Amino acid sequence: MQEIQISTANEGQRLNKFLGKYLDNAPQSFIYKMLRKKNIKWNGKKASGNEILSSGDQIQIYMTDETIAKFRKDGTVPVIQKKETDNSEVIPHSLTTSNRKNPLIGIDILYEDEDILILNKPVGMLSQKADADDYSINERIVDYYQMKKEKDALFVPSVCNRLDRNTSGILLAGMSLNGSRMLSRMLKDRTLDKFYITIVLGKIEKASTIKGFLTKKAAHNQVVIYSSKEDAYADGIDKPAFIETRYEPLAHGFFQNMDFTLLKVKLVTGKTHQIRAHLCSVGHPIIGDGKYGRKSVNAIMKKEFGLRYQLLHAYEITFPKDDPDLQQALCGKVFRAPLPIQFEEIQRKLFDDNMAGA
Repeated sequence: MQEIQISTANEGQRLNKFLGKYLDNAPQSFIYKMLRKKNIKWNGKKASGNEILSSGDQIQIYMTDETIAKFRKDGTVPVIQKKETDNSEVIPHSLTTSNRKNPLIGIDILYEDEDILILNKPVGMLSQKADADDYSINERIVDYYQMKKEKDALFVPSVCNRLDRNTSGILLAGMSLNGSRMLSRMLKDRTLDKFYITIVLGKIEKASTIKGFLTKKAAHNQVVIYSSKEDAYADGIDKPAFIETRYEPLAHGFFQNMDFTLLKVKLVTGKTHQIRAHLCSVGHPIIGDGKYGRKSVNAIMKKEFGLRYQLLHAYEITFPKDDPDLQQALCGKVFRAPLPIQFEEIQRKLFDDNMAGA
């Protein structure tokens, strides 16, 4: 028999959802069968699975370690070890395959509390793994969480927004169930404002909002932008996704007979490659972008500056001023991520040093 004490990281969810995450290799039918047979109890009582968990609740699982391991994808059996205090802590044998001592080395932590983590993702690093052997930021965050003294082995942190491999900047992660839910809700409701800095080809004179409809081309890992639903339908697209992007010019530059604009972009909707493809669709591709950029311009930037990636940086986030789930210290708080060194160098070459938005 194993007894699990619910921590604050897992409170507020239904028992069946919690069990589905804990026994993540077991079908729901098996979990409900165990509940009906009283092989799984909640605070020593028979449970239906619809109970809402609170911190301090006890879950009793009347199974052998071998059975528990069988119904967990990682094949581990969390064991209960006593702290020096009377409180117990659930610690897994191993939740990750990495043995790295400093999982977030080289990654700037912009903010951290018990619920959320805000990082400045470097260029070239995956937000989430694409292949089984990838060690993405998501896996690094899990390892970082496991290093902490106050942790819950039954909760797995994860990133809540995604950035392309070669897009740098602010990445948000939930470090508790409450934090993950809060960030996911604000991102879904668009109450968390996200701004990017980028350099595009051409001269943009005034702020603008552009709208369109996006569809993925899975075979090429690219997206296509249509100006209207009708255009998408005419091209055989059944369900194009609406997108909205706002931008304002911060500075203008001129280099090798070409105009460039430093833009601050607000991502209103958040779809795959949205900023990169949307700006390209209106004639202002991001420099260095191998998928949507201008090849001739990219070649010049590579030769002159050694640029091998798109100059797109998730620069700033602003938390809502009044959110019932947000701690007071974060209400209206603004976080900014410093630009990568190469981005700064190219910006100085193309634009005046005293322009705003650097």
